[in-house]
Amino acid sequence: MITVSGLSKSFGGRTLFHDVSYKLPAGRRVALVGGNGVGKTTMLEIIVGIQRADAGDVHVAKGARIGYLPQELTEQVDGSVIDEVLRGAAHVSDLEELVVRLAQEVADTAPGGPAEDEEAYLRALDALGEAQHQFETHGGYGLEAEARRVLYGLGFRDADADRPVQELSGGWRMRVALARLLLSSPDLLVLDEPTNHLDVESVAWLEQQLQAWPSALLFVSHDRDFIDNVADRVVEVVGGVATEYIGGFAEFVVQREDRLAGIAAAAAQQQRKIDQAERFVERFRYKATKARQVQSRIKTLEKLERIEVPQAAELKATFAFPQPQRSSRTVVEMKDAQVGFDGVPVLSGIDLVVERGQKLALVGPNGAGKTTLLNLLLGRLQPMAGTVEIGANVDVAEFAQHQVDQLRFDRTVLEEFRAAVGDEHGRNLRTVLGGFGFRGEAVDRKVGDLSGGERTRLALARTMVNPVNLLVLDEPTNHLDLPSCDVLEDALVAYPGTVLLVTHDRYLIRSVADALLEVRDGKVTYWTEVEEHVLAPKPDAPGSASAGPAPAAAPTPGRRPNKADERRQSAAVRQAGERATKDLRKDVRRLEREVGKAEEKVTALHSQLSDPEIYDDHQKVRELAEAHDAAKAEADRLTEQWMAAQEALDAAGG
Repeated sequence: MITVSGLSKSFGGRTLFHDVSYKLPAGRRVALVGGNGVGKTTMLEIIVGIQRADAGDVHVAKGARIGYLPQELTEQVDGSVIDEVLRGAAHVSDLEELVVRLAQEVADTAPGGPAEDEEAYLRALDALGEAQHQFETHGGYGLEAEARRVLYGLGFRDADADRPVQELSGGWRMRVALARLLLSSPDLLVLDEPTNHLDVESVAWLEQQLQAWPSALLFVSHDRDFIDNVADRVVEVVGGVATEYIGGFAEFVVQREDRLAGIAAAAAQQQRKIDQAERFVERFRYKATKARQVQSRIKTLEKLERIEVPQAAELKATFAFPQPQRSSRTVVEMKDAQVGFDGVPVLSGIDLVVERGQKLALVGPNGAGKTTLLNLLLGRLQPMAGTVEIGANVDVAEFAQHQVDQLRFDRTVLEEFRAAVGDEHGRNLRTVLGGFGFRGEAVDRKVGDLSGGERTRLALARTMVNPVNLLVLDEPTNHLDLPSCDVLEDALVAYPGTVLLVTHDRYLIRSVADALLEVRDGKVTYWTEVEEHVLAPKPDAPGSASAGPAPAAAPTPGRRPNKADERRQSAAVRQAGERATKDLRKDVRRLEREVGKAEEKVTALHSQLSDPEIYDDHQKVRELAEAHDAAKAEADRLTEQWMAAQEALDAAGG
């Protein structure tokens, strides 16, 4: 049990939150939500011990372990991916060393051993049994296989496990850190925006893992689907006060509206009573016969604690787009295009027409080529084959996360905004920034003092302030608060131009996009609608397209496939896929059976080793231990083969 009691924290003369209390028993999954800058990350850091509260306490049960994933990593990591993930289970490795040491102590002190001692033998035997039980309970015998399973779920291929962590990009390092935490199975798992660096498939897999998480979970997220699928409690921080709601995001929204309506009604009733009291005081202030009643009401008014109605709307930005010039009807057209690097194609056979006013979401696993496709669409990369033509009068504005990293921390918000957009067109920059949630003195704050979400809003303001008719957004909701996500959604729906959107936020895609571009296995597939099985593939097959029916081929320019064509193409693709994957499916089923038999053998040998009576026979103990090690190695080998076969089947669409 972890209990947060009366936490308060101020920063720079501003109270972030006060008197915050809630409980985190085993199995509870709490989402922490609130506007940018209200102190969500600060609260997490207090709970894990990085910062100290001004008041209040965090009570952690004796021996409880806390695991924390921050928004950004600062630790430099050496070694391979698999080594770093296994480092998360150091407590299990310690148990393994203890088992080995106690087994040797049992052998040494047993009757006939080199240090025969009956009392020491019995103590060591009891300790060995307990250590073996703990080791088995923590999954010690299948630890590396479990580490590889977690990595696979987060989008890593088997070959990536031996890569040095330092070779990876920041996003993939975050996945390694997340895998290490999941393997460590802490008593409290604390995650700060865990989906920021994941694709939609890895998000779906992570949801599945966290839904079954046996320990306590506390996380910050702006992803409404993720909160709804994982959380059973929502704690909202607004106006310095934390309020707990039971249920996921949908229940939170309903309960919050009911609560705000109740507060508004109570405040209105209180105000009526205040008005009555003030009228009485004003009317009878100078009448001696009413002096006692007047003084009583004055004292009551002075002591009265006024009910304040939270003004959540004040926290919202109001993103808006200036009216752009009209582009040609065809914004971008590709015919049999191929793109890659150093003569090696990444994407091939791209036939695509992007028309004026379309809002397309790019989906697919990380590393599949979404950024490469965007660079081809924007003319930054030239096709290796085929053609790419950009239409007339196409003006482009682009937002990407690296723009947030390029902000100057030593400037104020206004100075940084002015340096990026200038003062032309007679615009009042303070008014423009007010539309993005920077009002009053907020424009004079240093960029370095802003939260991650506030910096994202500033970078979005720089992108959206000028009129353009093609907007390219790469993960625009990372670090945004939920109200800002809502307003961004409304702005994109109303935007009159063309949108290319890359995001893991499935709710935003459903609300904004009218079509999908799926980038996978070197191909680009155009979906005329937002298909749920493409948007949220089955979590048991990350990186695969097997979560739904086979897609129709991308339409050629100027022609959309009719329903009959789509059905015929779908049937043909499905039948061809079944024929092509028949042998792979047989291999997967065969290896599943062999893995099961191998694990049964490991379990049987472990049971024999757990029998205290066998330790009278040193030769038998040695033989069983060797057989157990060999069986474990065989089980691990077969598990790796099964994972490779499953990966091949997934890649083939089986």
